[in-house]
Amino acid sequence: MPSDLTFNNVSKRYIVRHEVDDDATKHPWIRKLNALRKRRDEFWALRDVSFTVERGETVGIIGHNGAGKSTILKLLANITAPTSGEIVINGRLSALIEVGSGFHPELTGRENIFLNGAILGMGRREIADKLESIAEFAGVKAFLDVPVKRFSSGMYVRLGFSIASHLDPDILLLDEVLATGDEVFRAKSKARVLDLVRAAKGVVFVTHDMNWVVEFCNRAILLQQGRIVAEGDPAEVVAMHKEHSRQAKAAKEAAIARALEGTGAGALPPDAARGTLLDG
Repeated sequence: MPSDLTFNNVSKRYIVRHEVDDDATKHPWIRKLNALRKRRDEFWALRDVSFTVERGETVGIIGHNGAGKSTILKLLANITAPTSGEIVINGRLSALIEVGSGFHPELTGRENIFLNGAILGMGRREIADKLESIAEFAGVKAFLDVPVKRFSSGMYVRLGFSIASHLDPDILLLDEVLATGDEVFRAKSKARVLDLVRAAKGVVFVTHDMNWVVEFCNRAILLQQGRIVAEGDPAEVVAMHKEHSRQAKAAKEAAIARALEGTGAGALPPDAARGTLLDG
């Protein structure tokens, strides 16, 4: 049986351009020449990443910020193209990523439902059939013919989530969608996402919520610096991720302590030392 989704030796490279010295006292022609010879470095967001999502699987992708999780979602959603490798998708893919990002502020709620639904891959008849349900779920039924620029931020987000969550995908991409709206709507949206997970044939789930990974995923993938370092049982992969985080935090604290010893400043109080660290 073919996989619903195949990521085969995929790499993604970005070119990072650095400004060279542009001293304002230099001659204008020299500054122009400097602008033409900006230093270019390569940054590999992903290197030779391979995985599959089988029918009925929910795969969680975890890792620290900058590990490559969002790059994978952008590649799967066709927002960007791989530098090398192959991505094969069998079926209709839909993504709950940055809900509401396709809205036009001058258009009404009704018009944006049709616009955003089309962007997400729904046909006009399908959108029309789901229009009332979308508005009801978002709690904006009385404001469908008001331009969304008049919506509160909560209404805006709820409508975006409601449109995206009314998809009927073969493959579903989820990216931290449960941080949506107030507490009541988050509970409602969580239930809706669970319905989507059960209905979809394959799910790719990117999150920082390790409880979700352990509870709802069949398999987990741990990324570090654009490479897969672990894949398998969600509880085991999450435990490895937490251990890596613990070791990284300990290394940072030790580095700070050594730096303070070198300056003779002495050790910071524990709370102050923790405040100087970046999360994971």
